Amino acid sequence: MNSVMTLSEFLGYVKTYHPIVKQANLVINNSEAKLLKARGAFDPKIEVDFDKKQFKDTEYYNKLNGAFKIPTWYGIELKANFENNDGTYLNPEALVPTDGLYAAGISASLLRNFVINERMASLKQAKLFINQAKEDQQILVNEILYNASLSYFDWLKTYNEKRIYEEFLENAKIRFNGVKASFIQGDKPAIDTLEAGITLNDRKLNLEKARIKFIKASLELSNFLWLTNNTPIELQENIIPDVNSLETVDTSLNIALFNDADFDINNHPKIKSLGFKIESLNVDKNLKMNNLLPKLDVQYNFLTQTPRVANSLIVDNFKAGLTFQLPLFLRKERGDLKLARIKLQETVFENEVTKVTIKNEVNAVQQELNSFITQTNFINGIVKDYGTLLDAENRKFFIGESSLFLVNSRESKLIESKLKAIDIQNLFFKTKAKLFKAAVISIAE
Repeated sequence: MNSVMTLSEFLGYVKTYHPIVKQANLVINNSEAKLLKARGAFDPKIEVDFDKKQFKDTEYYNKLNGAFKIPTWYGIELKANFENNDGTYLNPEALVPTDGLYAAGISASLLRNFVINERMASLKQAKLFINQAKEDQQILVNEILYNASLSYFDWLKTYNEKRIYEEFLENAKIRFNGVKASFIQGDKPAIDTLEAGITLNDRKLNLEKARIKFIKASLELSNFLWLTNNTPIELQENIIPDVNSLETVDTSLNIALFNDADFDINNHPKIKSLGFKIESLNVDKNLKMNNLLPKLDVQYNFLTQTPRVANSLIVDNFKAGLTFQLPLFLRKERGDLKLARIKLQETVFENEVTKVTIKNEVNAVQQELNSFITQTNFINGIVKDYGTLLDAENRKFFIGESSLFLVNSRESKLIESKLKAIDIQNLFFKTKAKLFKAAVISIAE
């Protein structure tokens, strides 16, 4: 007994189990990993530096330096430090009290790297990459579902063609048996049995060709069917497509409520993805602009040998430093900024072109759909009229007023028109799928 697999069921299987759809989810996982990595630049750090030298029973030096650092957002770093040094040949500047020296302070970049720096830019871009990855994932999943729907429509087309040849093969058998019986009774010439036999074999040949096309389409459809453990499955012979797909295609592809007039191009995943890319390139441009500034790094540390005493941190005991750096020509920095601006402008242009392209594509698809509705009305009328002609010719043939040649000719025209109707319906379905792809519409699980 045959079991029907609807388009909606088929696409549900594809979206849930297809490996490429699962691979699309890895795009987001990859972006999340990059975000985690970028956040690592702001992780607190513990550093320990130990250095010792001893030769011929003489301890030249024994140096221990431990630090705890907390990076913050605006190029500022908080730091706590413990230093304990001794030794015969210790550098005088490294001398500290017997119990060691404690320090607590801050370091900051006041010009370059203050408003934006590498770690800030990396974190901002990583957050944007996640948003961009979500849009790219939707585009990739939509592409898989689009290709899967095309495969389903081809499967449906070959199934309908096979049904037509099965139907007219039965007609040919009935006609052949009738003509043969009439010949035996002396009512029909032998030539009619020959012609009826040729037509019967021709119908068998066409049915066999249609059967092979249906098998090939079934195998191609199987390429999209997988189990939960990434195991491909082959479509069973008793599974058939839904011949009433015309009534459900809009719902299955979630385009039933699509309205070209209400279509907001700015909500299109491709445009949103490019928008996030532009934001990321803006961050990169700002970073390159920041690199044109002079480098001015300052640090200040309170020193104490009794950290547990709150009032031991006084301004008289401190260690401070200042670093200033300015390249004279800034050629590297200016070159980097120029390249960043060019890349940003290219993406802005790409965004504008993509908007126009998508709008035109959606509009063209809508025009095609309207045309196919008109074509469908015409071909349905033609099929109906050819059916009427064939019925009339059959009646005339059985009362002896027509020939088998004319009956076969009428029937061939009817078959041809029915096949053409199937072709038009298939193109209509594929155009619906093109709308689904052009607008990157998502469907429920």
